[in-house]
Amino acid sequence: MKRSERIVAMTHHFKENPRKLISLPYFVDSFQAAKSSVSEDIDIIDEMFQSLGIGRIETTAGASGGVRYIPDFNHDQGRQFIDRLIHVLEDPNRILPGGYVYMSDILGDYNYIRETGKVFGAAFKDVDLDYIVTVATKGIPLAYAVAEVLNVPVVIIRRDPKVTEGSTVSINYVSGSSRKIQTMALAKRSIQEESNVLLIDDFMKAGGTIKGMENLMQEFNATVKGIAVLAEAEDEDEERRVEDYVSLLKIQEVNERSGAIKVIPGNYFNS
Repeated sequence: MKRSERIVAMTHHFKENPRKLISLPYFVDSFQAAKSSVSEDIDIIDEMFQSLGIGRIETTAGASGGVRYIPDFNHDQGRQFIDRLIHVLEDPNRILPGGYVYMSDILGDYNYIRETGKVFGAAFKDVDLDYIVTVATKGIPLAYAVAEVLNVPVVIIRRDPKVTEGSTVSINYVSGSSRKIQTMALAKRSIQEESNVLLIDDFMKAGGTIKGMENLMQEFNATVKGIAVLAEAEDEDEERRVEDYVSLLKIQEVNERSGAIKVIPGNYFNS
């Protein structure tokens, strides 16, 4: 292989295997190249990744060492994406009866979801995680987008247990919007004891659902290492049950009479 061809192949391998430790002998054997040449190739790839703001190549020394690709998303790209989301969400046609905002099309758009995954992936790139955890159903696309960047499995909490998942652990929680007691359940085989998890949700008002997810994780002795929500509501009438979280957007106002929606950036750049 020519060096240019080898670099393309190695770049593809890194992008397809984020955060996975790869030994140098693997590349040496795969491309039949000298170790010194492979090391130079990796330096070139690392320099390009960093210049583009999409990550870095991390090197681990020692007999069990190697290299791994740590994805990133620079702040300028993140701000541009969040500004684009704000522009889309402030369309008055998105106002639904009861002061809700229509977001299903965004959650179903691959480009928006992929970019959201990159932004959240950058926020938690240095966190040691075993699982991404979300609640069915709207948070599922977000969870998989983040999981693709961080290269960890997705675990889905159900409100109605499925017989195909075997025995489950269930808890009751207070819904932040309706103040009703609801139930969420997770299969016992889904998460190993004492795992590190990242909680993902599409929307948070008072944080009742997120708090329920945290309580359910306690049943598995899991440690919640972070919480990420696409959008949060600004509600001064209700006490927020969750404090330590990362949000991309904050919906400040939805006025049905005037047909106005006010959206601002969330706390992503403050976290």
